[in-house]
Amino acid sequence: MFIIRNILILLWRIWFYVIMGVPIIIMFPVLLVLTSREQWYPQFFIVARFWAKIVLYGCGFVPKLTKEAEVDRKKSYMFVANHTSMTDIMLMLYCVKNPFVFVGKKELAKIPIFGFFYKRTCILVDRSSQKSRKEVFDRAHARLHHGTSICIFPEGGVPDDETIVLDTFKDGAFRLAIDHQIPILPLVFFDNKKRFSYNFFSGGPGRMRAHILSEIPTEGLTQENKKELKGRIYNIILEALQKSS
Repeated sequence: MFIIRNILILLWRIWFYVIMGVPIIIMFPVLLVLTSREQWYPQFFIVARFWAKIVLYGCGFVPKLTKEAEVDRKKSYMFVANHTSMTDIMLMLYCVKNPFVFVGKKELAKIPIFGFFYKRTCILVDRSSQKSRKEVFDRAHARLHHGTSICIFPEGGVPDDETIVLDTFKDGAFRLAIDHQIPILPLVFFDNKKRFSYNFFSGGPGRMRAHILSEIPTEGLTQENKKELKGRIYNIILEALQKSS
C-alpha cells in the first residue's frame, strides 16, 4: 500500500509540472509579446492569474479566500506572506488582483519553461551577492514608481525544517515599503505546506485556505522603525498560523 501511495504521489507531482508548463507553451507567443515591454505588464499579469488558476484547479487544489478588508485596486502595496511551497506563487496570483511583481530567488529561473518568463517578469535576487541585492532595490524602486505593487516572501526561502511554523523575516520588504511610504498587506497561507511541500513524496489535492489581513500603513515611518514594523507583521502572521493549527 505504501509503494502504491508513493507511485500515485509521484504521478501527481509529475502532473503538477506538466500542467504548469503546457499552458505556458500554448500561450508562448502571447507571453513573449506581453513581456517585451514594461508597460504591457498589467496585461501579462491578467494572463498569469489565469495560468495560476489552471495550475491550482488542475492539480485538485481548491482555493478558499477570506479577507479582513477589501484591497484598494488603485493603490500600490507591498504584499507579504509566509512561504512554505512552490504553490505560494500560484496562490498569491489567485488572491491578488492588483498587478504586482515578485521579488524571488534566482534559482527558480532554472525551472524549464516557467523559468524563462519568471526571469523576464520578476526581480531576481542572489542573496550571496551584495551587488545583486542593490540591483533588486533599484528595480523595485522603478516598478513602484510606475505604480506596480511588489510581492516579497520575507522569510527569503522555504525552511528545510518543515516543523518551523514561520521562519525569521529579512528586512527587504519593510525597507522598501518605508522608502516608498506604501502600505504593507500581509497574507496568510494555511495549507500549502500540507498540500505541496518540498518533501517530494507528500501532499495531495484539497482545500487551500488563504486570508488577507488588514493593511499596515507606513506613512511617517523611517528606517529606524523598520525592526518594529517587521516584528509587528511577523507576529500577526504567526498568530494567524498558530490559531489555525
